[in-house]
Amino acid sequence: MIPDNPSSVTSGTFEQTALPATGAVTGAVTGSVTGPVTGLTRRLIHKGVKFDLDMVSGTSPSGQVFTREAIRHPGSVIILPLVGEPGRERIVMIRNYRLAMGAWLWELPAGTMTPGEEPRVCAARELEEETGFVAATLEPICRFHPAPGLADELMHAYLARGLTPTQQSLEVDERIQVEQMEPSRALAMVESGDMTDAKSMMLLMLCQRRNLIRI
Repeated sequence: MIPDNPSSVTSGTFEQTALPATGAVTGAVTGSVTGPVTGLTRRLIHKGVKFDLDMVSGTSPSGQVFTREAIRHPGSVIILPLVGEPGRERIVMIRNYRLAMGAWLWELPAGTMTPGEEPRVCAARELEEETGFVAATLEPICRFHPAPGLADELMHAYLARGLTPTQQSLEVDERIQVEQMEPSRALAMVESGDMTDAKSMMLLMLCQRRNLIRI
């Protein structure tokens, strides 16, 4: 199972975490690397505003010593908000100016948890801050690691319904435009490549597969 706090391991022996039953991998798995990584240690090399950067050192099963950079992340949330009457619901999407990209991206609202913050509380907060809506219900959909090759971030996905308009409350570096759109249009942007944000693409397609949104 995925541990509740994947960032709790700081040293010692690191074993691969078994996938939960719902995410089992079928088929043969091949490769030459077996056994644990030993002597795993982490050293903080940069304290960031929302996440930290560690230098991770360890010894491979073959006895080779290695170092890698790894992001320490408190966790995050993503929300698929639905507004309107059942059967005629629209998705509240955002156009988000991403500083790292230097470009506007189509996304679902999302954000980083503060230390000790519960995922549902963060989801409610981020939804209101980014879209100006408060949700009557937040239904958990799944959780996933968006970039396990770089970070220990665990992202929690929610479906939001019963939206009441309030007001956006953006951070100083945020530029976000809100747009309500038909599910068919959002999914068409996934297919066409107009939407490239992986977490948003995944949640849209998963909710369609579960018939939580319909074209």
